[in-house]
Amino acid sequence: MADKTIRLKVYSPTRVFYDDDAELVEFTTTEGDIGVYPNHVPLTVVVAPGILRITKDGETREATLLEGFATILQEEIVILSEACEWPEEIDIHRAEEEKIRAERRMKSESSTSLDRAELSLRKALIRLRLAGKE
Repeated sequence: MADKTIRLKVYSPTRVFYDDDAELVEFTTTEGDIGVYPNHVPLTVVVAPGILRITKDGETREATLLEGFATILQEEIVILSEACEWPEEIDIHRAEEEKIRAERRMKSESSTSLDRAELSLRKALIRLRLAGKE
């Protein structure tokens, strides 16, 4: 592997989402946003819903990345995620419906359900933003 790239492997329950080299990988963790270059300090983080940015050959590609775990080594990043989607894979109609349902639940539910409704809303907004609809 070249010194200027790091291997990125992203898995979801239904597929191998990405398995290739990258120059820079950026995503959201429960502690905030992180950017990973080759030779990064080894680290394990909890992935929070957000945008995954993969820079390769000077070009950046974005995808949704929804909850999971990431192990970062000097030569490799492995992300296990609940779901990952490229913008063209996002079902905009479904995301808009999810947003509406979450907003309704947030207005009427108990505090236990409120946390789940807020998470659902955040995921829907991430999908809509990446798809260019928010």
